Amino acid sequence: MPQKKVSLACEVCGSRNYTTNVKKDHTKRLEIKKYCKNCNKSTIHKETF
Repeated sequence: MPQKKVSLACEVCGSRNYTTNVKKDHTKRLEIKKYCKNCNKSTIHKETF
């Protein structure tokens, strides 16, 4: 299954801190709780295109 690279943006400050690979046929936007170095805490990071 081919994958595509997406970036994850912090929901609080909007900075794009992480990139990850996802399957091309996924329908929902990926949401992961990750550490944000700008906010200095763990926040929800959402998939951006």
